[in-house]
Amino acid sequence: MNPIDIDAATPLLGGLTPATFMRRHWQKKPLLVRQAVPMAKPFVGRAELFALAAGEGVESRLIVRHGKDWSLRHGPFARRALPPLTQSQWSLLVQGMDLHLDLARDMLERFRFVPDARLDDVMVSYATDGGGVGPHFDSYDVFLLQIHGSRRWRIGRLPRPELQPDVPLKILTNFVAEQEWLLEPGDMLYLPPRWAHDGIAEGECMTCSIGFRSAGARELGRELLQRALDSDEDEAGDTIYRDPAQEATSAPGRIPEALHAFGLDAMRAWLERQGGFDLALGEVLSEPKPGVWFDAGAPLPRGCAARLDRRTRMIYDKRHVFINGEAFRAGGRDATLMRRLADRRQLDAARMASLSADALALLDQWARAGWLHADDEGGMR
Repeated sequence: MNPIDIDAATPLLGGLTPATFMRRHWQKKPLLVRQAVPMAKPFVGRAELFALAAGEGVESRLIVRHGKDWSLRHGPFARRALPPLTQSQWSLLVQGMDLHLDLARDMLERFRFVPDARLDDVMVSYATDGGGVGPHFDSYDVFLLQIHGSRRWRIGRLPRPELQPDVPLKILTNFVAEQEWLLEPGDMLYLPPRWAHDGIAEGECMTCSIGFRSAGARELGRELLQRALDSDEDEAGDTIYRDPAQEATSAPGRIPEALHAFGLDAMRAWLERQGGFDLALGEVLSEPKPGVWFDAGAPLPRGCAARLDRRTRMIYDKRHVFINGEAFRAGGRDATLMRRLADRRQLDAARMASLSADALALLDQWARAGWLHADDEGGMR
């Protein structure tokens, strides 16, 4: 998989280069693109989508509107559990399509001008006439690509959003549309975080949503701290606070200045220590979504090329590579090739042959775990 040329204009972004899009629109303002991805047919059909929604390892939701009332159910859904196609105002949302379909993973590849650490997944929503999830906003960026039928989108900004009470969805009560478009197959709408939007199907339709990870500071901080603490459990030589110079005090409720400084120094040391913050951040950002699992794979044959499994998340920093929540130290030529594997998601046979014996053994472990596979260099799978 060749890297995206971030300085080349592309129909995906309405003739903008990825560099210009990120500078002008990313987290700033919406962008409507007509025929961003021209398609003769959707990359997933209705029957295949319904079959996926019946799977135990697939995240899916069914949303049905009855007048002013809404219902929400979580899958899996047998086909008979879904409303009839003739019933209006219902939607089936299937998350993580890129984990299950090669063509959905290929769709995600088009958006890798955004760092992989920020990419989340591909969701497809099927809707009958009038179907939608109500006016709402997301805390993350999203590209809404129409892949079948038509959907009317209305968008607007809400400085003080108010939610409808007593419904299972986060539906806005004070939504006011500023702009409105009808999207046909191939058309795409980009929305930054917290732009309110309401999409209504006009007839049967399917919409593909390319979403991005956007962890809150508290959530990310908790995960980083927990990982760092876990990694420190077996470390020897942990410094114990000592205060032989502590004087008697008439204000026992006051925190001693020396103890305050000790705690601050401990936090700084943890942040700076290799194997602390850096490892925790990479491990958290490369962790697959909950519920993702891998089938055991086969060892790598001699002289093969390799490609990452479509479910694998692989990123890197200056000193490490991270894959599916695990960290590995890398340096020299091996590090260069591992980074290439993360960026391109494949390595040709010639570059595989130039890896050290230790690096090849590591990739073989990943192959046995199902994280990567031998490749005929014919493309992404």
